[in-house]
Amino acid sequence: MNTITRIPLIRHAESGNFFLMAGPCVVESRELVMEVAGQLREMSDKLGIPFIFKSSYRKANRSRKDSFTGIGDENALQILADVRAHFQVPVVTDIHSAPEAAMAAQFVDVLQIPAFLCRQTDLLEAAGMTGKTVNVKKGQFLSPEAMEHAVNKVRETGNEQVLITERGTTFGYQDLVVDFRGIPVMKQFAPVVMDCTHSLQQPNQPSGVTGGKPGLIETIAKAAIAVGADGLFIETHPNPSKAKSDGANMLPLERMEAMLEKLLRIQEAVK
Repeated sequence: MNTITRIPLIRHAESGNFFLMAGPCVVESRELVMEVAGQLREMSDKLGIPFIFKSSYRKANRSRKDSFTGIGDENALQILADVRAHFQVPVVTDIHSAPEAAMAAQFVDVLQIPAFLCRQTDLLEAAGMTGKTVNVKKGQFLSPEAMEHAVNKVRETGNEQVLITERGTTFGYQDLVVDFRGIPVMKQFAPVVMDCTHSLQQPNQPSGVTGGKPGLIETIAKAAIAVGADGLFIETHPNPSKAKSDGANMLPLERMEAMLEKLLRIQEAVK
């Protein structure tokens, strides 16, 4: 059985379509999160796409100390739990340290390991021991083959529910590239998700604010589906220019449905 079909509350898993992890980068407010979750739930139901709502309850990896990090852990996690209950969709959020795993697991269905922490053994083991699905983002510094070890660290806790997310590879100091050869390689270890937004980041800018190329999100998504990605990770916002985190990379929410329709046609053609 594919990992995605074992996530609680998942809809449309039987459709055979790729699944979607989507939402705003971080929990900015209850109003924003509920608005985005509601629209994404409506789209996914209409198109028959399995959907997992994504938002970080806290952003720990910031270039500048004055960057927005969140509205408070307990407040943000409760909002994510409310999304889960109200819209009857599973929820994914990042964790950054081993003690956070058990805490976040009380509120969400999928624990996400940030790319820069994907080799942290204690973090992977703590996430695995919760019994929740664990989504491990591939480090920008790792080969696809090396992700087998991260997957095994989770599985050795007795938890088989593991996903791998490709999010680009460091290309110089301020850019990333996606090597699509890595998707079939990593599919040997676990279902693979393509992060269509963070893979277009332009990190390490002198200003301390990460840049990006959101105009290429659809291009990355099309290529990922064509080469067999199991799911897509897309951060989205009603007004990315006003977002408090990673606005330079997010897809405007109004463009999501039309893009998903194109991607379903590509998947059907590949089949």
